[in-house]
Amino acid sequence: MATASGAPRALDSTDQEANRWQQTSLLSLVADAPETDRVEPTLVEPASLPTPPAKAAGSELACPQRLLILDTETTGLDPEREHCIEVGAVLFHVPSRAVLSQLSLLLPCQSNAAQAINGIDAAVSRLEQPWQAGLLYFQELVASADVIVAHNVGFDRAWFGRGPLPAIEKPWLCSMEDLRWPAERQLRATPSVRDLALAYGVPVWVAHRALTDCIYLAQVFERCDDLEALLVAGLEPRQLYRAQLPYDERHRARQAGFRWNDPIPKAWSRRLSEREAALIGFPVAPVAAECA
Repeated sequence: MATASGAPRALDSTDQEANRWQQTSLLSLVADAPETDRVEPTLVEPASLPTPPAKAAGSELACPQRLLILDTETTGLDPEREHCIEVGAVLFHVPSRAVLSQLSLLLPCQSNAAQAINGIDAAVSRLEQPWQAGLLYFQELVASADVIVAHNVGFDRAWFGRGPLPAIEKPWLCSMEDLRWPAERQLRATPSVRDLALAYGVPVWVAHRALTDCIYLAQVFERCDDLEALLVAGLEPRQLYRAQLPYDERHRARQAGFRWNDPIPKAWSRRLSEREAALIGFPVAPVAAECA
């Protein structure tokens, strides 16, 4: 600012205060900036995951690299009369202890007699959603897996190859029956998913939904330092054995995970490998295939 004589006038306190609060538009600073071409995002090929030795030490069985952990929720217990209403699946990479992909979808059902257990309203299952496309992706996950893992294979496997669910021609591994969890975890011989998760420090926030049970198992596997050895041992060929114990020692069979009257009437039985049968600690006898 200048005086009438042309000499600059000193700013008084009012002028200084006005200038201090004067704002400059930041947009004016870039308005004349030269235009540049838009940079399009580029797709990067996924990095190759590390591959460990194909076989665990001291074993002739190959350790699977990719597991598809799956679970089902159904409208009842009988696959001949009931339906699968939900499928959950997690593709798990063993060497990296990492989840690669996961899927959950409802299948449309007219009714759900098991709603009190799984909390799935049949009307919700019939709402419009791309469940057919979800099943196609599920089949891609199955194709990419080496082994299918379920916590009760005898139950879950029975629903595939029925209705809209595809048949699965892959090896199955039961995390309840086939895996021998470390003794220091203080688990029953055939633990529930809930007990298994809590034993490995995995928080349990909801039960009886397909994907959450898969996530619990995946997080247990993440915490298993000896996962490869567990998997290889779990994949050993198995057959049904009957415990040969007197009545007053029946508790030994129960503690070892044998079941009474299931599937052999009036007998304690369990599926074991030959190695496990030799180490069980009491007499057992293989059951003929027609009786199993």
